[in-house]
Amino acid sequence: MIIVIKPNTPPEGIEKVVAEVARLGYEPRPIYGTEQTVVAAIGDETTHGDLERLTVLPQVQEVLRVQKRYKLVSRQFKPDDTIIDIDGVKIGGPHFAVMAGPCSVESEEQLLTTARAVKAAGATILRGGAYKPRTSPYEFQGLGKEGLRLLQLARKETGLKIVTEVLSERDVEHVAESSDILQIGARNAQNFQLLIEAARSGKPILLKRGLSQRLEEWFLSAEYVLSNGNPNVMLCERGIRTFETFTRNTLDLSAVAVAKMETHLPVVVDPSQGSGKASLVSALCRGAVAMDSDGLIIEVHPNPAEAMSDGQQQVDFTSFAQLMGTLPPFLNLTGKKLETFKA
Repeated sequence: MIIVIKPNTPPEGIEKVVAEVARLGYEPRPIYGTEQTVVAAIGDETTHGDLERLTVLPQVQEVLRVQKRYKLVSRQFKPDDTIIDIDGVKIGGPHFAVMAGPCSVESEEQLLTTARAVKAAGATILRGGAYKPRTSPYEFQGLGKEGLRLLQLARKETGLKIVTEVLSERDVEHVAESSDILQIGARNAQNFQLLIEAARSGKPILLKRGLSQRLEEWFLSAEYVLSNGNPNVMLCERGIRTFETFTRNTLDLSAVAVAKMETHLPVVVDPSQGSGKASLVSALCRGAVAMDSDGLIIEVHPNPAEAMSDGQQQVDFTSFAQLMGTLPPFLNLTGKKLETFKA
């Protein structure tokens, strides 16, 4: 960090700042200019004191951060792409994975029929909500533990990996027992205690971006997981809330480019939540692949008109299979290879 000294500060005032920087565990390097003096503080901000407190000193004008606040997720910390291996299914680097399935687990027939269909079309990971965070308390909240049982049944029958959302710290343990990836939804993207508890489960984390979350805040949410000993985080761009009303959310594909540039983590895109319209999902998938994303998470339902939640944004089996058929040219463009099912 850089401590900017106020103009006309006498040498003894500058020395006091230098001494304080050293006391906090940094190596102080004063730089004297004709008009401005600054003190560079060299050291690891994760283990030393908070330099921003120095703004209380009368001779300090401001403290400027020159390192990323998100240290562990940044490419400065790890230049190479992180590749997450989920029992043989890889995400990141040259590996591209498709997650697909219903918004909500509704019944055994609905889930197993969908699992078979998405597997046949090329998905390797089954998504499905057992616990559903809904805006209204009167809307379908999911089947809970019964939904988790059905997800386990689908995994046993099809071999697909399972990603499902966890809503509460108290549910982390039993959701982790029934899934291969823990999803942290947009509403919980800054629920830091949940992030910590999910990290401690040891399961890979799919971290969705919050509805109004800035990119730095999103990366810092991922930092909570990594700083608690879990390196297996996937960032998921799922649309943000803007002034636009034509779509449910505004899918921010520029966030994919920024996340790939700033972090080493795999980036997954959710075009279903990102638009709220099934008619847009295929085009947004192609855009996401072209932006060098590492995976897609797509809502698929046997009969979207009868879905118990978000039917308007779920594609049917035929549309999903057609969508998957459009992806290879875009994958070739980015040099990625679609992960295929391994028995």
